Amino acid sequence: MPAAEFTPLTSYREYPAAEMLQRATAFREELQRRRSVRDFSSRPVPRAVIDEALRTAGTAPSGANRQPWHFCVVSDPELKQQIREAAEAVEREFYATRATQDWLDDLAPLGTDAHKPYLETAPYLIAIFAESYRLLPNHGTAKNYYVAESVGIATGLLIAALHHAGLVTLTHTPSPMNFLNAILQRPDNERPFLLLVVGYPAENARVPVLSRKPLQEIVTWS
Repeated sequence: MPAAEFTPLTSYREYPAAEMLQRATAFREELQRRRSVRDFSSRPVPRAVIDEALRTAGTAPSGANRQPWHFCVVSDPELKQQIREAAEAVEREFYATRATQDWLDDLAPLGTDAHKPYLETAPYLIAIFAESYRLLPNHGTAKNYYVAESVGIATGLLIAALHHAGLVTLTHTPSPMNFLNAILQRPDNERPFLLLVVGYPAENARVPVLSRKPLQEIVTWS
């Protein structure tokens, strides 16, 4: 086992208590403006902005620092069409046969159905894959740790970074999503985790009227 290497922590910045609260409040207020959007503009987005957001996602903590994520950024119209067709086929089957009535009732206020035009309209789709295990140069394999947790954290950072840059997103999770491996030619050790739709909102974009749980319902101090 190789010896652990450490370096002094030089990146940390401490702030006075009042500034800490101001920064925490400002960040919360900015993230409170974030909404999942289903009405996208086709306006192009600079690739450099997406790259910077993905670099942010790559800073996420991960089990044993394995960084078990891969992000496929799709802008090609033909690939987006293939993804839409496959996703809508899965969604039609879900709404017709697999969703319980309770589930459909819970989805009704969101106005969702099997029709997913934004998968072609938005300038970018980011297919996020979780690397179940690593492929080694000698054709062997090695275990990754806390894969779902690690990829989930990276995805959250990516969504926050894209919002901070001035874009909107939608998390799309058709089930199953293995069609993404075939369309995007990803290896068997990667499983689709989430499809993130990214771009500008359409001029007439609308979102459901929702409320968030208050702090006292989501936090317990012990």
